[in-house]
Amino acid sequence: MAGDRTATAISRLCRISFRLVAAFHSVAATALRTARLLTANPSCVVRSHARFTGIHNKGVTDFMYKRRSLLAFATVGALICTAGVMPSVSHAASGGDGEWEGSYAETHDLTAEDVKNINALNRRALTAGQPGNSPAELSPSASALFRAPDAVDDRVTPPAEPLNRMPDAYRAYGGRATTVVNNYIRKWQQVYSQRGGNPQQMTEEQREQLSYGCVGVTWVNTGPYPTNKLAFAFFDENKYKNDLENSRPRPNETQAEFEGRIAKDSFDEGKGFKRAREVASVMNKALDNAHDEETYIGHLKTELANKNDALLYEDSRSSFYSALRNTPSFKERDGGNYDPSKMKAVVYSKHFWSGQDQWGPSEKRKYGDPDAFRPGQGTGLVDMSRDRNIPRSPAKPGESWVNFDYGWFGAQAEADADKTVWTHANHYHAPNGGMGPMNVYESKFRNWSAGYADFDRGAYVITFIPKSWNTAPAEVKQGWP
Repeated sequence: MAGDRTATAISRLCRISFRLVAAFHSVAATALRTARLLTANPSCVVRSHARFTGIHNKGVTDFMYKRRSLLAFATVGALICTAGVMPSVSHAASGGDGEWEGSYAETHDLTAEDVKNINALNRRALTAGQPGNSPAELSPSASALFRAPDAVDDRVTPPAEPLNRMPDAYRAYGGRATTVVNNYIRKWQQVYSQRGGNPQQMTEEQREQLSYGCVGVTWVNTGPYPTNKLAFAFFDENKYKNDLENSRPRPNETQAEFEGRIAKDSFDEGKGFKRAREVASVMNKALDNAHDEETYIGHLKTELANKNDALLYEDSRSSFYSALRNTPSFKERDGGNYDPSKMKAVVYSKHFWSGQDQWGPSEKRKYGDPDAFRPGQGTGLVDMSRDRNIPRSPAKPGESWVNFDYGWFGAQAEADADKTVWTHANHYHAPNGGMGPMNVYESKFRNWSAGYADFDRGAYVITFIPKSWNTAPAEVKQGWP
């Protein structure tokens, strides 16, 4: 704990150093945008309020991007932020009392315009990922909401990597290991791509999917874009009621902000993940020797009855019972081909914001909706039908929030949550643009579940992939000591 506090203090000194420099240099806010030279594999969290609020001059930015040597004035502040003292995101984004401080944009050195482009591409991926669509062939009549603006045309599909090229070691610090997207492709080909025991080269279509960033990592591993319909979480109702009754808003905290914070703190991601794992295990038992959907449902109900599980009493039209038939891979010739015994249930994670009701009180959109996306107390099942991937509304001028974050759970056989590793990414791949190349992260559970101020809900989602698809080998510790 002392080491964590020291790391957090050093991280804060980094931010203070840069802000002091900015006060004495008229172009500091612009120059910090190019700090990716120092943070290509983040070793220092660089934060700039002026740049974060989107106040920058494009002409100067372009010039500064080309003249990276001008960053020398910030070196004094950056030198103390080395990989050896870099706090994990769970500490960098969290105060001592568990309250999140950092936003996604601050942590990943993004401007408000960057966030706007990421959100637009995330929404575009939702449309492009549906069966029958491709990222390059969106319908001309598609709503402007689901089309990326011209500014994000700098997204690039990563080049192919030789199948026989082994990946380089990741850089590890705190609870996270990081690498460039090209190296992740090499690891994916050696580790995750196996179909029937044989490694396969990542196709151009898969690399196109991957280029979307965090959602791309999950997309390329689940096959057809995940539907997010079968989600689980854990909400501690007693804790929520007790904290509301026995605590008071903090100084300058509105009642709505207080209630949203208490609701957020009442969600336990560890227990939500455990519940998803339990259900996935039941489903996988039901899939064995079930060569048609009716047999699978029969097996499923038997397993649930044996465990006295509340999911047994879900309506027949529930997302729980319809999950398999709604998975595109189940209907594909190289997937299940309508044979449940060829499929397996796997888990991934999604972080998002609760206040998505555009017609509800603005306070809930800013500070969270305490009643939204709560799981069923008996089943743990979350109704995701109202999740429209809408980001948090700004509470202050200039704020900008990312709409969601995805994490792919590789080692599906690992029972201990704290030993699990979640693969995600910082942003879409734009090596020739202002945002820069995409980095891929492998985060331990506590790091992943800590989240950012952008999100107050973490759901653990079950989907189905063919049994022949590998999710992780027994021993893959690249980047970890």
